[in-house]
Amino acid sequence: MRDVLPELLEWWRSGESVGVGTVVATFRSAPRPPGASMLVGPDGTAVGSVSGGCVEGAVYELGESVVETGVPVLERYGVSDDDAFAVGLTCGGILDVYVEKVDRETFPELGEIAEDVEAGRPVALATVIEHPDPAWLGRRLIVRPDLPVSGSLGSTRADDAVHDDALGLLAAGHNATLTYGPDGERRGEGMRVFVWAFAPKPRMLVFGAIDFAAAVARVGSFLGYHVTVCDARPVFATNSRFPDADEVVVDWPHRYLAAEAEAGRIDGRTVITVLTHDPKFDVPLLEVALRLPEVAYVGAMGSRRTHEDRLARLREAGVDEKEIARLSSPIGLDLGARTPEETAISIAAEIVAGRWGGTGERLGTLDGRIHRDL
Repeated sequence: MRDVLPELLEWWRSGESVGVGTVVATFRSAPRPPGASMLVGPDGTAVGSVSGGCVEGAVYELGESVVETGVPVLERYGVSDDDAFAVGLTCGGILDVYVEKVDRETFPELGEIAEDVEAGRPVALATVIEHPDPAWLGRRLIVRPDLPVSGSLGSTRADDAVHDDALGLLAAGHNATLTYGPDGERRGEGMRVFVWAFAPKPRMLVFGAIDFAAAVARVGSFLGYHVTVCDARPVFATNSRFPDADEVVVDWPHRYLAAEAEAGRIDGRTVITVLTHDPKFDVPLLEVALRLPEVAYVGAMGSRRTHEDRLARLREAGVDEKEIARLSSPIGLDLGARTPEETAISIAAEIVAGRWGGTGERLGTLDGRIHRDL
């Protein structure tokens, strides 16, 4: 929903009703992840996508119907591999799409949630998408860390169970459909709840204010990261040189990273790219980075010779082999990159492969499903 939230909010504020279709579960090679949304606007406009074009027409028609009736619908779209070109997902995947009517009456809390998302405050939205009692469908629970919940799914037991699980999803930054018994029993079935986890953007820390850093910042921003460029040299670390970065910091890299970690602003989604290839910056910085308990990626730029020298210096500094094994160096996948922009794509490709468990090999040489299970 995050991608279509500006358009949805504009219609909501105008008092219009909008059909919202959201991917709530995927199976096999589904093209869009849980949380991807499509809007059917009051003027007939379609905004967003749930399948990359495969079933948008069917979801559009269902969205129009749901706006008319006000009754939410959970629909499954998909085809078998033997019938891959029938109406549905030609990739052979399966999508569960929840379609609901959204306006000021059905979703009065939308404005507050949008304010949280805009301000970067973590908030989770849990919605009942399936239940044996139709009266439960569409009920919402809004979960914020360290604050009382807003709304109710239908019982205290259900609220408590979903609250705890939503906090876990929020910490991980993942959307998911959760299954419970009709009253929130953890070992039961019958109720399905979809949780949107509107966590702040994951962070990309780019150390070294060089031309490659500008390209990496640009690609990082495109991938949805909150990008920080840090360098100790004020003449190079300027906003004008890095217009795509969310912030540019003048500080010693190791000192800045240690302070951010101490302040709790580094988590398991954070990616760190070290582009300085200068030992007086690299080694102290990597000593800190490789000892952080949870980060998604640590990569360092440099030639093979620079890499070997860097490893020797890290070992001399007391970094052990387990910690060194976390380092991606030389940084990036082997794409034959030459320019800063090509190198940035190489780095981004390695980050994406690490995030989703990709191999980095050509898809044409591999068998099996393209999209791995989330």
